[in-house]
Amino acid sequence: MLRKLTVTAVLTCAAACLPAAAQTPVEVTLTRLDCGTQVVNDVGVRFTDTYSHQGLKLPFTFSCYLIKHGDDYMLWDTGHSMSAGAPAPKVSIIDQLAQLKLKPEQIKFIGISHFHADHTGQLPTFPGATVMIGKGDWDGITATPPMPGANAAAFAHWRTGGGKLEALSGDKDVFGDGTVMILRTPGHTPGHFSALVRLKEAGNFLMLGDLAHFHENYESNGVPGFNFHRGDTVASLERIKKIAANLKATVIIQHDPRDINKLPAFPAAAK
Repeated sequence: MLRKLTVTAVLTCAAACLPAAAQTPVEVTLTRLDCGTQVVNDVGVRFTDTYSHQGLKLPFTFSCYLIKHGDDYMLWDTGHSMSAGAPAPKVSIIDQLAQLKLKPEQIKFIGISHFHADHTGQLPTFPGATVMIGKGDWDGITATPPMPGANAAAFAHWRTGGGKLEALSGDKDVFGDGTVMILRTPGHTPGHFSALVRLKEAGNFLMLGDLAHFHENYESNGVPGFNFHRGDTVASLERIKKIAANLKATVIIQHDPRDINKLPAFPAAAK
């Protein structure tokens, strides 16, 4: 009887105790959401500290992303608020989710690349989600007064303990199977992060937040003069480029409209 029980226990554990990567993989998809209206920036004025790109004017877009992992949903960034003026989205994230037959309460996680308003504007509309943000940025949000540039108002629900929040000091494997990683890439802000999503058919994708704002700065390791830390920015760019090469990942610069077509047009998803 003891031997029979032992064998049964071993067989049970063989199924239940396998590491996540060895279990049947869940479906993971990635959908781009439009989270702001394009504006044109003179990038030679604000987005370089070496006087590069003189006279170059580029349109900036505002992209957020919906990640489906099995039955769970995650947002990467939440774009501008609907009251942001000229760059405000024409359609809210909630309305875009409705087109996908999803309700706000179905969003389990929200990953925030950094604390600026054009990446956190619609965060308050998801009070039930667990927010994941870099500790350096969270410290800036909760400081008295908040760090300049931090959209502290968007985090009021989480600052007062009304919602769950995880302040990240290092990389985060969101679902425990390596398919969705939040990667530490400080420099633009003290707690800036990027996201890696690994899809079965379409391959690997890296969403950079504001690690780079446009192709020319990404390619040259250019640093905006308003970044928090120049050295950290360059080191983070070097890290991301090595990850992209090693994983053959598609790099998506969230503000560059030239990268919109790297994913299927909404409402379709990459799989």
